[in-house]
Amino acid sequence: QLLFVESGGGLVQPGGSLRLSCAASGFSLDNYVIGWFRQAPGKEREGVSCISRYSGTTTYADSVKGRFTISRDNAKNTAYLQMNSLKPEDTAVYYCARFACTERGGVPLGYWGQGTQVTVSS
Repeated sequence: QLLFVESGGGLVQPGGSLRLSCAASGFSLDNYVIGWFRQAPGKEREGVSCISRYSGTTTYADSVKGRFTISRDNAKNTAYLQMNSLKPEDTAVYYCARFACTERGGVPLGYWGQGTQVTVSS
């Protein structure tokens, strides 16, 4: 079973930054395409970003393009999501998962962790 552990969320003011981490437990992260999705109360799940196995391809949802950067360090078995210029509408629980990349983010394929809460508020 694939186990992901997300961390790095918190409360930040609009315009601020956060860096989320996704640690893989019990398997090698480089075997999989990885992505981040978010879920806010009352909203549909949104695939935020996706990265190929060796970082050659990254995709982003239009809502975060230019503000978020996905990366991975396979040697550390960890993926990251750097979030800059945060907006209140970015408030959600963020999850990392095995992903299928699309032109605008991607789709989770199952196996995600407990998520990390990001709250953007003044």
